[in-house]
Amino acid sequence: MSTSTSTDLEQLARLSQQIRRWIIRCTSQAGSGHPTSSLSAVELMTDLMFGGHFRYRIEQPDDPANDRVIFSKGHASPLLYSLWTAAGVIEPDALMRYREFGSPLEGHPTSRFRMTEAATGSLGQGLSIGFGMALAARYIDRSPSRTFVLLGDSEMAEGSQWEAIQLAAHYKLDNLVGILDVNRLGQRGETMYGHDLNAYRDRIEAFGWRCILVDDGHDHQQVMQAWDEVESVSENNGQPIMVIARTIKGKGVASLEDEPGHHGKPVDEDEFESILADLGEPDESIRGQFSDPIVYQANPRKSEEAGLTDYEIGDEVATRDAYGNALCRLARKYPRLVALDGEVCNSTRSKRFRDDLPDRFFEMFIAEQNMVGAAVGLAVRGELPFVSTFAAFLSRAFDQIRMAPYSNANVKFVGSHCGVSIGQDGPSQMGLEDIAMFRTIQDGVVMYPCDAVSTEAIVDLIADHQGIAYLRTTRGKTPVIYANDESFSIGGSKTLKESESDDATLIAAGITVHEAMAAAKELDAKGISIRVIDLYSIKPLDHATVRRAADQTKVIFTVEDHFPEGGIGEAVLTSLSDHPTPVNSLAVRKRPISGSPDKLLDLEGISAGSIVAAVSRWLEA
Repeated sequence: MSTSTSTDLEQLARLSQQIRRWIIRCTSQAGSGHPTSSLSAVELMTDLMFGGHFRYRIEQPDDPANDRVIFSKGHASPLLYSLWTAAGVIEPDALMRYREFGSPLEGHPTSRFRMTEAATGSLGQGLSIGFGMALAARYIDRSPSRTFVLLGDSEMAEGSQWEAIQLAAHYKLDNLVGILDVNRLGQRGETMYGHDLNAYRDRIEAFGWRCILVDDGHDHQQVMQAWDEVESVSENNGQPIMVIARTIKGKGVASLEDEPGHHGKPVDEDEFESILADLGEPDESIRGQFSDPIVYQANPRKSEEAGLTDYEIGDEVATRDAYGNALCRLARKYPRLVALDGEVCNSTRSKRFRDDLPDRFFEMFIAEQNMVGAAVGLAVRGELPFVSTFAAFLSRAFDQIRMAPYSNANVKFVGSHCGVSIGQDGPSQMGLEDIAMFRTIQDGVVMYPCDAVSTEAIVDLIADHQGIAYLRTTRGKTPVIYANDESFSIGGSKTLKESESDDATLIAAGITVHEAMAAAKELDAKGISIRVIDLYSIKPLDHATVRRAADQTKVIFTVEDHFPEGGIGEAVLTSLSDHPTPVNSLAVRKRPISGSPDKLLDLEGISAGSIVAAVSRWLEA
């Protein structure tokens, strides 16, 4: 255990005061921000980062041995940026561009600021991300790196926090340290437990964490003793640690201290100069230093050739089965590929990867929000996470999903059991909103294959793609229609049937491709020529093929096992917004119920027979 001298504490006190000055100045310059929430955590974070406990090599920010720090309370970004100013990464003049248009120092941190580990600001996500980073360090990189997460007391009401707390204890992540800034005041008043540190300790310890209480989070001696204790207990004891500190919101500014009504507001202009004067003489040149990381030998992973697929045309194979096969087949090609599942791996078929490569599989149990946050944490540490559960349950974690791109997180999502075609399980298990949800992710990819060959090819494609991607898989078996050497692309499609005399085009994906092909065969027998397109890439869309079909046929029907809002029909309509050819959307429009897949497809008007009837009515009208 290290012992801090009076000189060390004096230096930390001086640094803390300058950090307070920067917080006040940058938020006042911006005319917005959260100075009071930042001021409460100054000593906690200054003493951690510059008191000899935070190990980080600035010139090598990607060093896997570096400690990591995440501000889950992302609104305290003035403190985050001021700390990096104290570290010499940001110039004080640049700090004054906080929240300015074009500045990387945004109101809540994103990857645009290069020292941001992960984007935060939507409260309740940082601990899950930190959990994922700690998983990567402990179980994959075998690194001595630790992850520190600054938490606000208000966000402890979020269920995602407790998902992360449970899972971190389950995985014995003693390299994960939470810092709970108990400043009593939220946005609109007092938090659930106010300044009752024991209320937090009793709950967190019940999940298996080691808690360290700090009665005065502004007393450098107490804070440093807490960090010394973290060092003494964190190694190989299997317990994550939570430092729980009583702090004062607005600390250092007498008119703001422990006073409600100041959340998210800079100091009053007429008080600005006097507040700075009260904080003492400025010391713009003062800087803090980090400790060096522990040296360790990294184990580089090399890519190898993947095996080939081996399906026969006509084989009946569920695309979810092909997904499980693909993970195992591609594991050598993508040595950083890891799989996470929400306790349904026997259904999503990621179980096959778990059984083949248990060291690269992480069971996340029924805690989807934490699962997505953990995937983001793994991704920002360079892993390639595939996250699987039922498509319906990913909607629980949409907040985490929508935030992932702001961390530049390279995460792949796989939703099985989509649509009414799952059958008797009923509507609670039917993913009918997932295409719409993932289509809203900027620059995201949405893929929906119809057979085993295309599924395996698409898993390879999205693994190679940098960014968020979603793969939709089907529960029931479908016939293989593509040869093993068929090529696919992100943004592509396959025209399965066409002629120069086609009357109508059917555009489908996944399960409805097979319904569309059956319908086309029946319509052909009636003398109605039909074009069929497998739109396996829903986003980005193959606009050229869709437009060519609109040019060459009288009408387009989209057929999807999904609600009409935000689905394939709307994607095609958007693509053809300036085109005169009509587009009819066949989709799930009636309240789903339990029943056989065939009866449910028929109920919703997306079965082969329903397609035949719809096309015939339109052409005969």
